[in-house]
Amino acid sequence: MRTREAHPISILYSTTGPYAALGREALAGALAAIAEVNADGALPFRLEPRIDDPAGRAEFYPLRTEAAIRNHGCRHVIGTITSWSRKDVLPAIERNGALLWYAFPYEGYEASDSAIYLGACPNQHLLPLFDHVLPRFGNRPFIVGSNYIWGWENSRIARELTEASGGQVLSERFVPLGAVEVDHLITEIEQKRPDFILSNLVGASATAFFAAYDLWRRNRPAAPPIVGCNLSETELDSLTPEARAGHIAAAPYFNRLDIPENREFKARMAARYGAERRITTSFCATYMSVTILAQAMKDAATDAPDAILRVVTSRSFDTPMGPVAIHPRTHHAALRPHLAVSDTSGDFDIFHSAAEPVEADPYLVHAFHRPKQGDGDSHLQRQGSHLKVVK
Repeated sequence: MRTREAHPISILYSTTGPYAALGREALAGALAAIAEVNADGALPFRLEPRIDDPAGRAEFYPLRTEAAIRNHGCRHVIGTITSWSRKDVLPAIERNGALLWYAFPYEGYEASDSAIYLGACPNQHLLPLFDHVLPRFGNRPFIVGSNYIWGWENSRIARELTEASGGQVLSERFVPLGAVEVDHLITEIEQKRPDFILSNLVGASATAFFAAYDLWRRNRPAAPPIVGCNLSETELDSLTPEARAGHIAAAPYFNRLDIPENREFKARMAARYGAERRITTSFCATYMSVTILAQAMKDAATDAPDAILRVVTSRSFDTPMGPVAIHPRTHHAALRPHLAVSDTSGDFDIFHSAAEPVEADPYLVHAFHRPKQGDGDSHLQRQGSHLKVVK
């Protein structure tokens, strides 16, 4: 029997701590992909996961990354969820010549030669979302977010989009990452009466906010909707059926995405885990990270990061989201944005999809305008700048 070379890879997700549910889904997706890779006898290698749980603590991320690379020979790190954790590990990644595979939506304004960005950035999530909600619900949003980079920057861009439409952000409020004390937010929403609420909350904070908001809206049939760019099946899972329903999200993947690639993917996962296993956005994104890495390793005949980068940025890859290509300069994925509304099961029904994948514009160098009458999907058309991109 042929001996297959083993390649260690680091899997770095917080499966305990303030956003543990996201971390558990991310880890499950990565391990599902590794199991498929290792079961494929046609591949001349197998992957050995080095699993670390930083527990959502800032000081553990760079330490675990450094140890995985130096002590265990990992050249690739599949991991991090929050932007502060990504920024904390990148120096160690860059210093040691490794490659970070980042699969979560983020606020943009970053590009590293040592990272592959497979999560959506603002022109692939926030801009399409606001293209939809501003003309339909109004331009007086209430913004709430976790008190770190994602919340701050997404709020800033949302404010500029709102003001460019002639509107006004009624409030911007931030809570500590993982905090579940949210009653004061509901009180202010009652007072301000916004047209919609943009949630940039993460993990347990998001779940607590949705639960409290549902209690408030039950006797208010005209309650404004909650919308978000990082809202997924995971945050809704532990809520009551009523609390799960009616929220609008933008993302490149939802469990109910009805394309051949996703149907085939879900069938394989159902065969492995059972038909009741719902595929979350976090699960799919990390699965995709590992499978793209494995395909690139096969093509390059090595796991050397420089060689992997050359392959990854030179071709497209089949994924459950559809074909995905990585830009050779920014290392960001071109992704197809979808808009969806949640139902009582905690799943999302997609009601709008971009006609094709949208190239990432992480620094918002190009500007997009909201659809005008007769434009159709013209939020993808480029027009003069209306965003302040100087930081």
